Amino acid sequence: MAVFGVGIDLVNVGRLKAVLERHPERFRARIFTESEVAFCETLGDKYPSYAGRFAAKEAFSKALGTGLRGAIGWNEIEVLDNEKTRPTIRVTGRAAAILGSRKVHLSISHLSDYATAIVVIED
Repeated sequence: MAVFGVGIDLVNVGRLKAVLERHPERFRARIFTESEVAFCETLGDKYPSYAGRFAAKEAFSKALGTGLRGAIGWNEIEVLDNEKTRPTIRVTGRAAAILGSRKVHLSISHLSDYATAIVVIED
């Protein structure tokens, strides 16, 4: 396996919760897909799951080598899982064009205070 890129991110759940509480609709619409919001909103403690998805999107953009400053959009990256299966990433738009046929590996972990994600993109 040849590695194209590796990305990692760590998110403070409390900081993400504060932003979601201050700007709930605007922040959710800017960062998360409708299905991600639908899933997170079913959980008793939704903030660690939101934070894990946020970390996964950041880690993916780092592994892809683009960052999230205009090259690709937050909503072009979607985390798919039900917290009982292995999480995967689905991409659309420019992110899909840059990724091409490369394979993505994702791992997410979270506690009540922090969430982290690591992404490895295989060439």
